[in-house]
Amino acid sequence: MRADASTEADASMEEGEASYYGDEFEGRPTASGEPFAQAALTAAHRTLPIGTRVRVTNVSTQESVVVRVNDRGPFAKRRVIDLSKAAAREIGMLESGTARVQLELVRGTHV
Repeated sequence: MRADASTEADASMEEGEASYYGDEFEGRPTASGEPFAQAALTAAHRTLPIGTRVRVTNVSTQESVVVRVNDRGPFAKRRVIDLSKAAAREIGMLESGTARVQLELVRGTHV
């Protein structure tokens, strides 16, 4: 899902490696209290407030997706964000498992 043209995004706030949650996390509680769902456009970030919307752009493909932070992580030191499987699919990183991404805060968007 690409964000629509009416979305306002701030300048790039962070760049680094993204990964995505494995299937074994399906249904487990997230930091927000909601169960994790692979089909939702959600993500884990170490410091952004729960509920923050972030545009994640795959640097290699320029494909992007807007996700809502609902969990804490990633716990691998070199990673900046963990995505749901649906979000990873949207930016073309399912096969590789990881991708170099650029993160931007998004205002005024509902995912």
